[in-house]
Amino acid sequence: MQVQPYLFFDGRCEEALTFYRTALGAEVTALMRFKDSPEPPSPGSCAPGSEEKIMHANFRIGQTELMASDGRAMGQPAFQGFSLSLSPPSDAEAQRLFSLLSEGGQVQMPLSTTFFASSFGMVADRFGLPWMIVVPLACGPSDR
Repeated sequence: MQVQPYLFFDGRCEEALTFYRTALGAEVTALMRFKDSPEPPSPGSCAPGSEEKIMHANFRIGQTELMASDGRAMGQPAFQGFSLSLSPPSDAEAQRLFSLLSEGGQVQMPLSTTFFASSFGMVADRFGLPWMIVVPLACGPSDR
């Protein structure tokens, strides 16, 4: 069994996918627009003029597969109660990713050293999607 995040960008999905391609090296593996659906959306399920919006997309960041959509395309994405966590291989890469995700977003906890990580920080990106960046400290007996 697999658990995959499904993100609803409420009208900003294409912009988000473009941003994640540039910032995180995301690869879009599938994309379908509402106009390409074999069945038209039911009346009132989407904002008028949503034909070009994304009904469904699959994308990959590193080894993780995510799914995304414009949802009802009403323009108010709301991400609450979770964060996506990135574990870059170095503090330098953590800083680079944190800076990119912070552009147009909101830093919730600046990137810093903690008791559990050489780098840890929290940011909501320009779409309001919350991220945690963490480079864990090595904790095996031979690492001390």
